[in-house]
Amino acid sequence: MKSCAVICGLLVGCIVAAACGYFSHAGIDAAPVATFPWVHTFKLSVYGPLVLPMLACYIILMMEAIGDVTASCDVSRVEIEGPIYESRIQGGVLADGLNGILAALMTMTPMSTFAQNNGVISITKCASRTVGYWCCFFLIIMGVFSKFAAALVAIPKAVLGGMTSFLFTAVAVSGLRIIASTPFTRRDRFVLTCSLMFGYGATLVPTWFDYVFTYSGSNNSLKGFLDAIVLVMETQFAITGVFGVILNLIIPQEFDDNDSATEMIEERIIEEGSSSNSAGKGSVEKV
Repeated sequence: MKSCAVICGLLVGCIVAAACGYFSHAGIDAAPVATFPWVHTFKLSVYGPLVLPMLACYIILMMEAIGDVTASCDVSRVEIEGPIYESRIQGGVLADGLNGILAALMTMTPMSTFAQNNGVISITKCASRTVGYWCCFFLIIMGVFSKFAAALVAIPKAVLGGMTSFLFTAVAVSGLRIIASTPFTRRDRFVLTCSLMFGYGATLVPTWFDYVFTYSGSNNSLKGFLDAIVLVMETQFAITGVFGVILNLIIPQEFDDNDSATEMIEERIIEEGSSSNSAGKGSVEKV
């Protein structure tokens, strides 16, 4: 039952919604039995004004994939540092990029890793790869047979919203746990503060960048380019990620003498050095 907690929650919510008259099966009745994504074709083209926003979107999705994979490793009780963890990050970013390319060829927005799956893992305590393969199988089945997809769409927004709100809150808690367990220096706190400042600013004042570029000429290409910059600067997660990457690259690391984070980092360096030396001595003795 623990592994089926999410499904049971949605099922109970749908039953209650149906009893209260909030469930409609009209979409299920209207959906075709089967459909395929390749029944229509489109001419490939490049729309200039969207190049910059889409490029920023892909970069942000890459950073999101790194965070999601890290959170998945954390809730799955596996390594969140070291070569195995870095291999998982590389695989996750590569898979995210390939999925984004396929999505663009199918005239869809870029596909990203699902952060709420971390919440599912934390609730069900199930992090099996086999379960993930079965999830992919069912997603393909639901994509081909439209009745299944229509049944999911028919779930009342209140039921689905309640479940996703809980799952995304679990994701936020996982992210806070990772941040709290990471040794922070004064420089790291400054980078995080500046990044979140712009993100919160764009959230509270969504139109804060509307009046920076006031071009009103007849050059549509330039106007589209400026609109693309405005779109990126007014997207909360995009500007947070961009400023975070820039500040992380240009501000050098600073270690304080009395900083607990500095002591933790130094202890890790000493432990890694001693373990590597021990491994080297063991190999020499065996030789």
